[in-house]
Amino acid sequence: MHYFDYAATTPLHPEAAHVYGKISQECFGNTSSLHEIGGVAQNMLAFCREELANMLGVESAGVYFTSGGTESNLLSIISLAKANKHRGKHIITTLGEHPSVDSALDYLKEDGFTVTAIPFTKEGFVDLQLLEEALTSNTILVSVQHINPEIGTMQPLDKIAAILKERSILFHSDCVQSFGKIDLKKVAKIVDSFTVSSHKVYGPKGVGVAYIHPRHRLVPVFPGLVHESGFRGGTVNVPGIAAFVTAAKQTEETLTHQETYRAFRNAFLKKIMKHSELFTVYQSNDIDQQLPQIIGLGIKNVEGQLVMLELNRHGFAISTGSACKVGQQHASKVLIALQVDLQKAKEFIRISFGSGTTLESIDALTDKLVQIAQKIHAPMMKK
Repeated sequence: MHYFDYAATTPLHPEAAHVYGKISQECFGNTSSLHEIGGVAQNMLAFCREELANMLGVESAGVYFTSGGTESNLLSIISLAKANKHRGKHIITTLGEHPSVDSALDYLKEDGFTVTAIPFTKEGFVDLQLLEEALTSNTILVSVQHINPEIGTMQPLDKIAAILKERSILFHSDCVQSFGKIDLKKVAKIVDSFTVSSHKVYGPKGVGVAYIHPRHRLVPVFPGLVHESGFRGGTVNVPGIAAFVTAAKQTEETLTHQETYRAFRNAFLKKIMKHSELFTVYQSNDIDQQLPQIIGLGIKNVEGQLVMLELNRHGFAISTGSACKVGQQHASKVLIALQVDLQKAKEFIRISFGSGTTLESIDALTDKLVQIAQKIHAPMMKK
């Protein structure tokens, strides 16, 4: 099977797997236990927190380990909003966010918060003019995902941060797709909170991080919890966290491989666009604002799910968008944010590259995509 769904999840790095097994056996204590075995686990947790903080260029006091990107987004957004509701109850986001952000905001609506969702421009960026026009004296928080997981566009977080700083509005960013692919140190300096996830960087599933700058007061979503300074409950997954940090350090060493992925992207698009009458590609024209590993496209007049199943039958694993929406039969969120017609949005498929991708596998994928498109379109063209 040729795997082209790295944006959904990645295989576990062998070194991370080794560390997970070793720590599970040698450092199995509960970090809250007061005996020596618990202390060993607590020391390992503190070491991992410091290591990850150094990678991200942040203060370790603001690093909270969670069960993944979804929980990180939920807890960060709800905690920041509740801690600042005395200043206002208006939040701004985009129409193309991860479902976990939507879920957090839906929860806050029940507590009297109002939410404004901003659409994207045709190139996949949040409309900054509409965002600025949506700001009110009641706005306390803006949440904008750094890299879109469906088409790979990078939002201009620096420009958004500059707008918000003037008004002392908090800024949260879902950085799950960007961590391990680009250096987040610059992002960390301009946002108040951000989130990352282990299984996107060849670490184990079930581990993530929420970073909230220590200058901000936390209001736990669930009162009375003791783990992670009261930020969340549940015994801390020390083996998973150690494996996550191990995997993250491996990807940190490969951040310079973007040129390789750009070459992969160019090779894919060169063959696909020879048949531009059959395909629609969604991307930014600015290569500096486009993650090369993620390609969003569609075969015209063909539902993406059909294409995905046909490719699977021939040994290629792709997706029809965010894995968190699979089975819900919704059109692509990013295409809705792009204000694309709903029927056309259902054509969407996503190709994403990773450690096992080769030019040979890309060549085979493009050949099969073109073959499928031509086969389906042949009867239409005869009419």
